[in-house]
Amino acid sequence: MEERKITQNQILSYRQYLIREEKSTATVEKYLRDVRAFVVYVGNEVVTKEIVMAYKKYLQMREYAVRSINSMLASLNSLLDFLGWADCRVKAIKQQKQVYCAEEQELTKAEYMRLLDAAKRKPQLQLVMKTICGTGIRVSELRCFTVENVARGEVTVNCKGKTRTVLIPGKLRKLLLDYARKEKIRSGVIFLTRSGKPLNRSRIWAQMKALCEQAGVEAGKVFPHNLRKLFARTFYGIEKDIAKLADILGHSSINTTRIYIMTTGVEHRRKIERLGLVI
Repeated sequence: MEERKITQNQILSYRQYLIREEKSTATVEKYLRDVRAFVVYVGNEVVTKEIVMAYKKYLQMREYAVRSINSMLASLNSLLDFLGWADCRVKAIKQQKQVYCAEEQELTKAEYMRLLDAAKRKPQLQLVMKTICGTGIRVSELRCFTVENVARGEVTVNCKGKTRTVLIPGKLRKLLLDYARKEKIRSGVIFLTRSGKPLNRSRIWAQMKALCEQAGVEAGKVFPHNLRKLFARTFYGIEKDIAKLADILGHSSINTTRIYIMTTGVEHRRKIERLGLVI
């Protein structure tokens, strides 16, 4: 039986495999990061089912969130399958579905409005936030908002191997076209840096964080993805159609969408109290 040790060449081959499977760049990087963390843990040891199980316990002792551990194990199991070492795979940690989220993590509509007000002297940032929150797109999909697409009133985005059409609300469409006209952007991507490159996630994240103090919003709530979640909760609160929402967000699984629409523990408690079963 061959000695099972993970080599750099195997990791490079695995990377090519993920690319051929049409995984997104972010997904490939995430899988490789998880795999390399396991390689550091293993060192020069031979890979066995026992050592993979020990690694699982190690992650639990490090007090990672269960979802994070399961995500790391999924990356590792994927590598083990690729190498033909499926007998070394480990099971994910079972976890009861969470029915509400922590209040300190949820961005409210009132807080979003305060962030917009704080950004009134930064028209590009303010419009970026309106675009993400008004359509539910991922921040990486902002580059699909070109003058041509916005003029048509819809944007086709390709993400994680899926293509979907994002409809642009009338008010947002007008704001985007007015901004492009003012900035003399006649074609192509609307949200650009001064050097002419599309805005990236880290730049938007940093600019949003700079608004926290003025807006009176906890920094832990302020990041682009929370705008997408606010869109999801608001849409579901009106339409109550989780399948349609999953399509709009580009989710393959409704279980992912359920995470987006969780209310806080405070709101969950209010709903239980309204049942009137304790008198």
